[in-house]
Amino acid sequence: MSDRITEALGLKSRPFGKEIAPDLLWMDNGRTEAVDRLVDTVTHRQHALVTGEPGVGKTTVLRALRHRLPQTAFSVVYIAHVTLGKRDFFRQMCIALGVAPKATPAAMFEAIQRECVHSAAERRAHTVLVLDEVQLMPDSTMSQLHVLANFEWDSDPLLSLVFVGLPELHGKLRMGIHRSLLTRIHTKVELSPGSPELTTAYVRHRLTDAGARTELFTTDGLAVLHEETGGLLRSIDVLALAALRLAVAEDTKLIDRDLVRRALHHTPLA
Repeated sequence: MSDRITEALGLKSRPFGKEIAPDLLWMDNGRTEAVDRLVDTVTHRQHALVTGEPGVGKTTVLRALRHRLPQTAFSVVYIAHVTLGKRDFFRQMCIALGVAPKATPAAMFEAIQRECVHSAAERRAHTVLVLDEVQLMPDSTMSQLHVLANFEWDSDPLLSLVFVGLPELHGKLRMGIHRSLLTRIHTKVELSPGSPELTTAYVRHRLTDAGARTELFTTDGLAVLHEETGGLLRSIDVLALAALRLAVAEDTKLIDRDLVRRALHHTPLA
């Protein structure tokens, strides 16, 4: 579907959107290393913690992880709604795993365990449960997760847990009530905002994938784009798209620092 931006700039698709094929995800050296570590962790049936500020690219890393894991060997389940009590959380987990929910958390835990055993035995697939925004999870629910991380007597876990959240999640896990869970996590991945050079590389990558044949941002335009977004990918997407939209409205083919600053006031980032 074409729009004003693609038509005016001669692009084949609208840039800076969320609809990105897994093989077109932008992966700098840091994110590639993060995915490598996560793949190694779940391949060895261990648990991982992924933290970073909002918009830093945690979802990108998770999508790349899912793409790297063979579907024949891994069953990846993603749960985003974690602000639930113990019973409702286990119920949601049952539904995500394709298991009929039971009346009590204990019964649902047993059903989840049976499903993981069945997946490993029948399909030879290791279950990877990705829990997002875990810093929002009630302590009463989080305190139950060490049981999931611990079944099969700590010898051969049938389930890998990937905990994802804001930086304060690590501090929450260090609380005494959650220390048992923290000690069962083998890998910690911290994602940081990109440098000015990485912001430039990211913008050029997204524009090239969208079909751009020439530079659309000046050097100083890219510098201001980084300055105003702090190198956070989600914020870069918002401001870069606003700048493109304003450039098309003003019939400008090259986006400089002044246009980026004016475009900033067309976004919630201002």
